[in-house]
Amino acid sequence: MRTCNPLRREFIDHLGRRAAAIALTQLFGAARARTAPAPSGVGVTWERDPYTLGVASGMPRPNSVVLWTRLAPQPHAPGGGLPALPIEVTWELARDDRFARGLRTGAVTARPEHAHSVHVEVDALDSATAYFYRFRVGDAVSPTGRTRTAPAADARVERLRIALASCQHYEQGHYTAHREIARRDLDFVLFVGDYIYESSNPRLQLRRHEGPPPLGLDAYRARHATYKLDPDLQAAHAAHPWVLTWDDHEVENDYGGDQSPSGLTPAAFLQRRAAAYQAYFEHLPVAPSMAPQAAAMRIHDRYVWGDLAELWTLDNRQFRDPLACAPGSAPEPGPLTGCEPIGAAGRSRFGRVQEGWLSAGLAASTRRWRLLGQGSQVSPTVDPLRAPPRINLDGWDGYPAARDRLLAAIAKAGPGNVLCLGGDVHRNVAAQLRAVADDPRSPIVAGEFVCTSITSRSAAAPRLERMLAAHPDIVHARGDERGYALLEIDRRQARCDFRTTPSPAADGAALTTQARYAVDADRPGVHAE
Repeated sequence: MRTCNPLRREFIDHLGRRAAAIALTQLFGAARARTAPAPSGVGVTWERDPYTLGVASGMPRPNSVVLWTRLAPQPHAPGGGLPALPIEVTWELARDDRFARGLRTGAVTARPEHAHSVHVEVDALDSATAYFYRFRVGDAVSPTGRTRTAPAADARVERLRIALASCQHYEQGHYTAHREIARRDLDFVLFVGDYIYESSNPRLQLRRHEGPPPLGLDAYRARHATYKLDPDLQAAHAAHPWVLTWDDHEVENDYGGDQSPSGLTPAAFLQRRAAAYQAYFEHLPVAPSMAPQAAAMRIHDRYVWGDLAELWTLDNRQFRDPLACAPGSAPEPGPLTGCEPIGAAGRSRFGRVQEGWLSAGLAASTRRWRLLGQGSQVSPTVDPLRAPPRINLDGWDGYPAARDRLLAAIAKAGPGNVLCLGGDVHRNVAAQLRAVADDPRSPIVAGEFVCTSITSRSAAAPRLERMLAAHPDIVHARGDERGYALLEIDRRQARCDFRTTPSPAADGAALTTQARYAVDADRPGVHAE
């Protein structure tokens, strides 16, 4: 395990202690009253620590980064326990955790219509530089977070380190993986979806959500608060900048576009989606410009890491065509036969505008590595060994024409190596991506790494065994453990360590390396290390 230097280790240890202390403060209350000025001129008296949900940073650019917190002394109460008034918050950013070198400060208004969340995009920063940050409201000082900017776009870069993570169902395990992620020496965390779960499964509960499935804004805010109160998740956010996209459970399982698998009308579902998108924005370190407009929010984006790597984060929910052959109900994997709409040429997971944006970006990129961060497993998972054959309608198998277009765009992109990075399926996967899947005569156009879930349970082992038997391009697949994928990318190779612990993830359990795979810079495709 790559460890931190002593000063960074001391800082990360402090983060863990501080996160735990904040969680206890939320349970037992804080004695000292604190007052914060508001632009309205009305004072606010604090009876509890306003930073119960921690701090975070995200969207690292060569000269900017986004800082986040949310004022919520009672995070499960309406409005976080605050009056519906604006509150002025001071932010501080410096080169050291004592805030003595290169200090910059500013003020931002935390508004009730955004749940008193704070999104500060600090610019004019030095590239490839670590910074520390915190917030003040009166004499209430937040925990200290650490972030870093990306290298300059034209800089020669030797290494990029990423933690790839997804699927953190609160009820189904503990955030042991986040505890290790917080202690890692990383450039950023790439989270590819299912940050919260709107659903529950009583058979798999180790701890419980705060209420029934959310439908409106207050309920989605409460669900995010439950997740954000976890000290290990807080520590991972405070230790590293995050780059994020979403999948389905941030709104509703298996939704596509304006279609609800639970049978809501499009109009009713878009109301639910608007509430979910707003709560997502309010609780994550994304730029102020990304604030949703009703049920629309652009989350797909592009990042560069010097001359080494370019990353596209993709939205495979908001613009996708609805599931084929499963109207009005949330489908289980269904029969492959008798479902003609699956093969329709126009069906898309990203929408044609996003597809074109990605294709143009891949074709224009000159960087050594091109990374696609999206919600699921691209390589085929059809189970032909059952009668009739079975298909996951919600996965890429349910959108074969869209997958063909994606692989064609990758194949046309020219020199350089493409890695597809995914989550969603609750298993670790290393796979080859060919123009024609599982045909050894077809060229490999990309490698694929899919991370297992932080906590969410997986399918039974026999299904994975059949998948491996049917699809020789999948060189590794295991769903019996929880964790994340540690990626280290340099000019010669991209290596992936699947870091895992037995399922369900126990509080404080150790993680080990389940398997290690790599892709060489001079040829596509994965191989064991």
